[in-house]
Parts: sequence; C-alpha cells; structure tokens
Amino acid sequence: MRVAMWSGPRNLSTAMMYSFGARKDCAVIDEPFYAAYLKMTGLQHPMRSEILAAQNQDPLRVQAQISGSNPGEKTHFYQKHMSQHMIPGMPREWMKDVINVFLIRHPARVIASYAAKRENPTLDDIGFWQQASLFDEVQASGGNPIVIDSHDIRENPERMLRKLCGAIGLDWDPAMLNWPAGGHKDDGVWAAHWYGAVHGSTGFAGAEGALPDLPGQFDELVKLAKTHYERLRICKL
Repeated sequence: MRVAMWSGPRNLSTAMMYSFGARKDCAVIDEPFYAAYLKMTGLQHPMRSEILAAQNQDPLRVQAQISGSNPGEKTHFYQKHMSQHMIPGMPREWMKDVINVFLIRHPARVIASYAAKRENPTLDDIGFWQQASLFDEVQASGGNPIVIDSHDIRENPERMLRKLCGAIGLDWDPAMLNWPAGGHKDDGVWAAHWYGAVHGSTGFAGAEGALPDLPGQFDELVKLAKTHYERLRICKL
C-alpha cells in the first residue's frame, strides 16, 4: 500500500510521518518534490541551497522514485507531500496509484506557526487552495480522497489513527502512537530549520487550545484560506 498524505506546512505533517514511520512494515519519505519545486519557482526558502543539493531536482525522476519499489522492501510506503509543491509542470499520473489523504488544520493555527519561522506568508505559501484543488482532481479521476483534521488527531490520537487506518484498509498498530525523540532517519535536510518541536517529542502533542490571536495584517489571509479549509472540513473522518 502507498499512502500520499497531502497537507500544507505547520500542519502536524511531520508528526504523522513519524507515526507511520514507527510501524515496522512502513517506509516513509519526506516531501520528495521540495527541491524540484524550489528549482522550478526560484523561491528563496530557508536552507534553499542545502535542499537543492540533497534532493533530486528532476520531477520525473522523483515520480519514478516514489512509484518504484518500496524503500527497504517494506509492505507499505507513506509519502509526506506538500500541496503547494504541485505546481504546473509537476507530474501527477502517479497520484492515481496511491491512496490520497488530506491532512487539514485551521488556517489561523497554520499562519501563526508558519509566520514564526518565515515572515509574511502568502496564500501560495500555506497550501490551502492547492490542497482543495488536488482534492477535486482526485475526486474527478474517480478516486476516493480521505480527509482528516489535525485538531481531531491531537484531541484523541488513538481514536483518529484507528479511523484513518480503517479508512485506508490498514491494520491498526499501536506503535503509531509513539516514536523516539530526536527525529527520523528519513527527515529532509530542512529539518534543522523546521522540525525543532517535533524532534523533542515522543508522541502527539495534547489537545489544542483556543485559536491564536493574529495581527490584523493576517485577517484577509485567514479569510481566504478558511474558504478552502471549510470545503475539506465537511468531508473529514
């Protein structure tokens, strides 16, 4: 089984990769199209040069990598993808051969977390409209996209992970609830900038509190992103 987990940044996506990576039967990969995305867009992200050096920059070769044999001959292959990486020119044929899951989070939480690491995020940076577009593509091609909310996972990890496993046809494994501190061997090179909090964790953080208070400059961004978030939220597990 191959699972493509689609999210934007700051969305529990790394913790979910660690959760699946804690299974002995599952290989994982961390944002395989990131270098190709940076090369094609020219965007100046933190650690850009290191990312370009560490990953294949040819999207067709990335497609071959994630469509070939599962790493380590594992039974299952969990692929962590960022929705905003799938710009025009990125191959999408491979998406028909995976189970597509969409991991969502309230935009106010995403923006607060992202802005703490990279200033002045835009709608293109945080992946909401791209996520909704990919969801529509999967449905239009006859697929059955699955949606899960990071808020629900943090509120009750075992309950939601059991539901997710059931939805994708995967046996439940309690190993998914915990992982060793310090990161995963398959972390992207960018982990040094982005993964500090999750590297200190050994399981999912507790339930989230009230939504963060954001500066007024983000009001319009939250409004725009929330339109796409709500479209997917009504479909969640």
